[in-house]
Amino acid sequence: MTNIKLAVIYYSSTGTNYKLAQWAEAGGKAAGAEVNVLRVPETAPPSALEANPRWKAHIEETKDVPEVSLDDLEWADAIIFSVPTRFGNMPAQMKAFLDSTGGLWFNGKLANKVVSAMTSAQNPHGGQEATILSLYTTFYHWGAIVAAPGYTDQAIFGAGGNPYGTSVTVEQDGNMRENVEDAVKHQAKRTVTVAEWVRKGNQ
Repeated sequence: MTNIKLAVIYYSSTGTNYKLAQWAEAGGKAAGAEVNVLRVPETAPPSALEANPRWKAHIEETKDVPEVSLDDLEWADAIIFSVPTRFGNMPAQMKAFLDSTGGLWFNGKLANKVVSAMTSAQNPHGGQEATILSLYTTFYHWGAIVAAPGYTDQAIFGAGGNPYGTSVTVEQDGNMRENVEDAVKHQAKRTVTVAEWVRKGNQ
């Protein structure tokens, strides 16, 4: 049993990345971590939500999921982020949250956190790898330690073979094209394991 604290922080408009976050939670718990699943606040205007019934319904369905705060970042030893891609980059909602971390960064509170990332897009070449790398760029500035999955488990190949982090292609009806559940769980377990290594190295 580990005493690693894992925060799974996601943004999801219609539910895909919430599902990835839930699988990451299961993988983290299987590795013995204490896990908190947290959502990034929605900043889209009401008119955008009204124009997309699935988006509006998902917000209602997940209203009881706690919103992430800066305290959650300070609490966590390890953090997994999950976001959809927006033009090969992270959504504005996640960017706004990450842009608020300057105080923690300045005081060294984010250094040596172990981080990893996941994403989704509507086609296999819709910016999935670029989105994950855009997240990692922020984490490098934090001084965090990126725990990419690489090719450390066969599940990664079955999920499309993205070594940067699990990514999934989402059909128009919301169904996932690839079977990524095992890859997500492996990525979460690996992130917790690396965090354990870091903790032991600091003792």
